[in-house]
Amino acid sequence: MALILLVDDDRSLREFLEIFLKKEGYSVLSAANAAEALNLLKAHEGIRVVISDIRMPDMSGIELLRHVKALRPELPVVLITAFASMDTAISAMKEGAWDYLTKPFRLDEVRRVLQNALSSGVSSATTAGPDAVSVSDRILHARGQTAEASPGVCPPIHRLDAMVACSPAMLKVFQLIKRVASSPSSVLITGESGTGKELVARALHNLGNRASQPFVVVNCGGIPENLLETELFGHVKGAFTGADREKVGLFALADTGTLFLDEIGELPMSLQVKLLRVVQQKTFMPVGGTREQRVDVRIVAATNRDLEQEVMAKRFREDLFYRLNVIHIHIPPLRERPEDIPVLVQYFLDKFAREQGKSLQGISSFAMQILQGYSFPGNVRELENIVERSVALETSGILLPESLSISRFKEKTETSLAQQGGKGESSEEICVIPSFEAFEIPREGMELDGFLARIEKTLILKALQAAHGSKTEAARLLKINFRSFRYRLDKYGIE
Repeated sequence: MALILLVDDDRSLREFLEIFLKKEGYSVLSAANAAEALNLLKAHEGIRVVISDIRMPDMSGIELLRHVKALRPELPVVLITAFASMDTAISAMKEGAWDYLTKPFRLDEVRRVLQNALSSGVSSATTAGPDAVSVSDRILHARGQTAEASPGVCPPIHRLDAMVACSPAMLKVFQLIKRVASSPSSVLITGESGTGKELVARALHNLGNRASQPFVVVNCGGIPENLLETELFGHVKGAFTGADREKVGLFALADTGTLFLDEIGELPMSLQVKLLRVVQQKTFMPVGGTREQRVDVRIVAATNRDLEQEVMAKRFREDLFYRLNVIHIHIPPLRERPEDIPVLVQYFLDKFAREQGKSLQGISSFAMQILQGYSFPGNVRELENIVERSVALETSGILLPESLSISRFKEKTETSLAQQGGKGESSEEICVIPSFEAFEIPREGMELDGFLARIEKTLILKALQAAHGSKTEAARLLKINFRSFRYRLDKYGIE
């Protein structure tokens, strides 16, 4: 049973949280001020998390945080702030706070942040033993979920070669890869740009019976058409002006292994005929050659185009399409499997922190909410780029929203939230007024009342923040009378 230290000068709020935490199965010590909290901290070594208000008399929560970190550097501290002030929250995180809660907070948010903080405290304080927390558990906790998943909760994390995921859609992809890895049949991988088609191709090779043989990559859209034929099939000496020596083509280099034809939809029609012959006959003719060469190559092709549409438009040969599409693997875009985002964030965070020699405990809940609300048109590649850049910019022990360049994501984040129809736990914290010129109502529809309510609540909180907590001034800023403003405060439970 984890021991929580609760610090708040507001007696009613302190007692309310104490009752809630005890119902959640925690032991609780409470303090009315920072000095009392420090005495309790020194007397009880078993304290696992400190939850403290920021605004307190005599000593603020930020000052208390500094004292806690001096006494117990590994101890997670969660701070409570009256308004969603990014400056206050970010400065607190830079001082070493694990996370923060903004009033009025929801109990499920308290529960999620506390689980996250407990995970970080265990993993940093111990390296072994029954209380140790795995990376997978930390990722699940960061999403407010535990391994004992309830309906709709992400299943356990799965790893396959260089890929990680937890969504049912990607689990099906992983299962298919394992089933066909050793098959000699051609594979066509489809999916939007950045979804990881080459990773799937490498997994097919590495998990199959050709793993010890060559894996050769050809970017059909990255080689000029006049050079592509010699790159694929090679040429003999004297085949054309400047061919002063024999060149071995990529098909020959991939013999007994796998040839990955990326962006196959970009292959010129003139070369599609020659590729068809290799796929059918397993033979090819070098440029300028007189004898065919036999080759044993498994062909894996990938495209972000709709090849069936390309066939109908007479831009891709129908017979070649059917030869390549013996086994079809489609990778869904990241926006269709948002449960994979926390898993991928943690994977890239660990990777780039290690490469850059940085010590990062994880990602703040608000930063994760920003990422989960973004549509990622560039898919996993874009997410990887964002995390790499954020790790490079981050100077604290945790990845914060400011290093995500939030302004780049605002409009898309808001539109994505709107498309969720007002659903989702994180929507209230990051909803602002969207650009309605770019907004489109999703096909499945949306909950208008919920969406408008989130916008109204966000504006009220922003007005209170701009008015430094003055309700009269906030009402004036919104150009509504005080009675109407008070009604809205009661409606949304804003103190």
